[in-house]
Amino acid sequence: MTNAKAATLAQPRGIERWVPGIRSARTYDRSWLRRDLVAAVVLSALLVPQGMAYAELAGLPAITGLYTTVVCLMAYAAFGPSPYLVLGPDSSLGPIIAAIILPLAAGSMERAVGLAGMLALLVGAIAIGAGLARLGFISDLLSAPVRIGYMAGLAVTIIVSQLPKLFGFSVDGGNIVADLQAFLAGLDETNMWTLGVGVLALVIIVGLKIWRPTFPGILVAVVATVVSSAVLDLAARDVAVVGVLPEGFPRPSFPQVELDDLPLLIGGAIGITLVAVGDTVSVSSGFAAKRGSEVDTDQEIVAIGTANVAAGFFSGFPVSTSSSRTAVADQAGAKTQLTGLAAGALVLAMLLFVPGLFQTLPLSVLAAIIIFAGATLFDYAGLRRLWQVRRSDFAVAAICFLGVAFIGVLEGIVIAVIVSVIQIFVRAWNPYSAVLGKPKEVPGYHDVSRYPDANRIEGLIILRWDAPLFFANSQIFRDRVRKLV
Repeated sequence: MTNAKAATLAQPRGIERWVPGIRSARTYDRSWLRRDLVAAVVLSALLVPQGMAYAELAGLPAITGLYTTVVCLMAYAAFGPSPYLVLGPDSSLGPIIAAIILPLAAGSMERAVGLAGMLALLVGAIAIGAGLARLGFISDLLSAPVRIGYMAGLAVTIIVSQLPKLFGFSVDGGNIVADLQAFLAGLDETNMWTLGVGVLALVIIVGLKIWRPTFPGILVAVVATVVSSAVLDLAARDVAVVGVLPEGFPRPSFPQVELDDLPLLIGGAIGITLVAVGDTVSVSSGFAAKRGSEVDTDQEIVAIGTANVAAGFFSGFPVSTSSSRTAVADQAGAKTQLTGLAAGALVLAMLLFVPGLFQTLPLSVLAAIIIFAGATLFDYAGLRRLWQVRRSDFAVAAICFLGVAFIGVLEGIVIAVIVSVIQIFVRAWNPYSAVLGKPKEVPGYHDVSRYPDANRIEGLIILRWDAPLFFANSQIFRDRVRKLV
C-alpha cells in the first residue's frame, strides 16, 4: 500500500483530526516535492492577477486580494483535510461582498477594508461553528437548479459591472438595469487605448482557453499587457494602471466597525457562508472522487472558516474554494497542500521584495479577467439540460436568475434559499410518480410514459412514488392509486 493510500484510509486522531496539516507533514513523501513546487510556481502566477481582480470586484483595493490570498492558503494548508483544494478570493463572492460593504462604507476605502475584514471574521465564525456542530448538510439547501440560476444571475451582474472599466470610464449604477443604462450613456467617454489593451487580454484568455485549455491564458495575457503597457507608456495615454503596490505585509489587527453595521454584516455573512460552503464541498467531493479518496465535509467547513478568520485579521475579505485554480494546480501535478503553501510564500515574496512587478498592468486587464471569470459561472449546458429534462426545475433556475440579476445579489441569496425550501416541500408533498413496465430495448422496469410499448404484468400495477409517504402527501397518494385502479 502506498503512502497516499495509507494516508487516505487511516483514521486521524487527536490534534491531527482538527489540524490535518500536521498529519500531511508527517506522512509527506519526498518524491512529491518537485511536482508540488513546480505546481506552486504555475499557481502563483495565476494567484496574483486573479487576487487583485477579485478584490476590485469586491470594491476593495487590489492589494487586499494579495493579502487575502497569502493568509488563506497558509491557513488551509494547516486546517484543510483536502490535499488539493486551492482557496482564495472568488468571483462568485465578489458581488456579494460589494453589495454588503459599499453602502455601509459611504465612499471611505479604509472603512470598506474594515467592513470586509469583519465580514470575513463573521463568515469564519459561522462556518467553524457549523463544522464543529456537524451541520455540513446545510449546504444542500441550495439545490442544483437553484445554484445554476443563482450563478447565472451573478455572471450577468459581474459582466455588466465590469464593462465600464473595460472601456476606460466609471459609472454610478446600483443594479443591472441602472449599470447598463449608465454604461450605454457613457460610451462617448471610451478610452480606446484602455479598451484595446483590455480586449487584447480577453482575446488571449479566451483564445488559449479554446486552443490550449490547460495553458495558463491569464498569465500570458498579464505578461503580454504588462510589457505592452511599459513599452507604449500607456499610463501617459490616460490608461489607468495598477501602480506600485504597498511594500510589505500588514500586521494582524481586529477590524474596526460600528455596532450599527453588525446586523447587515451578520445577515450577509450567513449568505456568503452558504455559497462558500456549497462551493467548497462540491469542488472537494469532485476532486476526491477523481482521486479515489473521501471527503470530511465537517472538517472542510471548519477549514474554510479558519481561512476566513485568518483573512479577516490581515486586511482581507471572505474567501471560498476556486475550482479553476484547483484545476490548475491539479493539472500542474500538485500532490499535497505544500503547493498552496509554497504559492502563498511566492506571492508574499513578491509583496516584500518586488512590489512594483505589476505596476504597469492596466486596470482594464483586471476587468477582462473578471469578465472571463463571470462568463464561466454561466452554466449554459446545465440550463439547457434543465429545460430538456424538467421544465419546473428550469423555472426555479429562472426565478433565481431574475432575482439576482434584477433585484439584487443579497436579495437573490434570500430568494434562492426560499425557492429551494419551497421546491423541497413541493417535491415531498406532490411528488412525481410513474407506472412501470418492462421495455424490450432496455433492461429493468421504466416509466411507461417514456416507453409506451413497455410490457406490463396483467392484473398488476407497479407504481413508483418518488418521495417518502407521510401525512402531507397521503391524500395525493390515495387519489393517484384510486385513479390508476
